Amino acid sequence: MKFTKMEGLGNDYIYVNCFEENISEPVRAAIALSDRHFGIGSDGLILIKPSDKADFTMDMYNADGSRSEMCGNGIRCVGKYVYDYGLTRKTAISIETLAGIKYLDLSVTDGKVDMVTVDMGAPIFKAAEIPVISENDSVIDEPISIDGVQYRMTCVSMGNPHAVVFAEDVEKFPVEQIGPLFEQNERFPERVNVEFIQIIDKNTIKMRVWERGSGETMACGTGSCAATAACVRNHKTDNNITVKLLGGDLFVRYDRENDKIYMTGPAKVVFDGVTDRF
Repeated sequence: MKFTKMEGLGNDYIYVNCFEENISEPVRAAIALSDRHFGIGSDGLILIKPSDKADFTMDMYNADGSRSEMCGNGIRCVGKYVYDYGLTRKTAISIETLAGIKYLDLSVTDGKVDMVTVDMGAPIFKAAEIPVISENDSVIDEPISIDGVQYRMTCVSMGNPHAVVFAEDVEKFPVEQIGPLFEQNERFPERVNVEFIQIIDKNTIKMRVWERGSGETMACGTGSCAATAACVRNHKTDNNITVKLLGGDLFVRYDRENDKIYMTGPAKVVFDGVTDRF
């Protein structure tokens, strides 16, 4: 099986061109290949497939084998892959995901895609659609008790569930300890991604993320969009945000008039390879 390892701000996945390859056991493959000691090493597996609704389909599995609806960093890399590897010559493409069809604009330099802007659609605040259990219709700055400590969270779906928590200093925040307790909390029937964010100024935030099924990652595209929506909804920032992540910066714009979020960031190839394990 041929594969390509790619990363968006350090959020790395194994990509397989399923126009040419077939993986009959994607869950087992995701778990085995994502292992950073005995496999290739990644945050998960992304299969690029045909679609009868869009230009391509992105089929995504986390490092623990669970399915994921969407990944902002992952979909940017899909955009780079299909252009750089000759599956399309278009620079405006559509990709089918479990969170619906997403639209990408590819920025090309010297024949290669270097930056991608994704129309991430509208943020969803309705609790039942995220889903998060609450007595309220939406969860905005709502308290939650984790390990005996009360936090305040704002919940958003960007096609996958997110809980955004404001912190004074994210560098010192115990993400590895608190992240999994949020993820597995009974209020989240489908588990949850958690963004711990620190407000720097009206146009800048610093963020660390605990991803459902993968643990702490270097970056999260859908999380950056959810964090931006939460910041705007809580009147903490303007609509245009630079999100500073462990792996670098993402640029997110919340178009309030049309209720859409646009995310711009890089996509890079790490290496191509071949494995006979699947």
